[in-house]
Amino acid sequence: MAQYYDPETYPKEWNYLQTGTIIDQYVIERELAHGGFSSVYLARQTADQVQVAIKEYLPRKLAHRTWNNVVVANSDETRPLFRRGRALFFEEVKVLANLKHPNIVEVINFFEANSTVYMVMNYDYGVTLDKILNNKILTISPDFFLRVFNSLLTGIAHIHHHNLVHLDVKPANILVRPGNDALLLDFGAIQSFPRQRGSQKSNILTTGFSPIEQHDLNAELGPWTDIYAVGASMRTCLEYKIPVPAPDRVKKDTLSPAVKVFKRKFPQSLLKAIDWAMELQPENRPQSVAQLQQVLAVSDFS
Repeated sequence: MAQYYDPETYPKEWNYLQTGTIIDQYVIERELAHGGFSSVYLARQTADQVQVAIKEYLPRKLAHRTWNNVVVANSDETRPLFRRGRALFFEEVKVLANLKHPNIVEVINFFEANSTVYMVMNYDYGVTLDKILNNKILTISPDFFLRVFNSLLTGIAHIHHHNLVHLDVKPANILVRPGNDALLLDFGAIQSFPRQRGSQKSNILTTGFSPIEQHDLNAELGPWTDIYAVGASMRTCLEYKIPVPAPDRVKKDTLSPAVKVFKRKFPQSLLKAIDWAMELQPENRPQSVAQLQQVLAVSDFS
């Protein structure tokens, strides 16, 4: 007989590891962030009290946490999907372990516990770009653009150099550290390129930031795909709202060019770079990070 999990019968706090929970060689301090597939916690190493960030695989549509922190599938039907996702989570760890770069989150450990898997990362101090925008913490000046997005693009170029695409660049995954230095987070959607037909795993889509080709499982993805998401993130900094989704733009493009809307507020070369990065068709965008950086380099940020 199939077994099912009714979320209404479990306390809400069981969704997350509680403060003081000891797991492997770490003590959980608090939750930092969560999404549909995982949660991220601030923790301390028990040996030296150094703070780390721990990402736990827990896809809430497929599995849940029991009273003793063990993660189990919601039903017999979701069990294979849960196990498949757990294997892909491990692949994410292996990829990140080989992507050492100052602007990419660094994995320092990985372990299995509670019938799921955990990724341990260096804990960097900063604020994610979405929080900066939502709370209007900083003034979004041309100099802010230069520092944040040039450092971000340097990290993304490193990813592309390894024939990988991030596929989930967005303000929530951009940590802005002191000095407006960017750190790219969350590599759960990462894929290799070019890929063999039929090898693509299910897309993780983010409304407003995922380009049109990312909505098509048969479309070719590449650096231009991440570049659209970078452009959309930059556009979000201009108007403090998520851009029009790519599928809606295909039907009727109501997104006014940045060079027209913000011509009196920001340098034209910067606005042209954003519009170029956000071209609907992949072939009309910059085909590499270097091409986009070249345009940004000539912007007058004085």
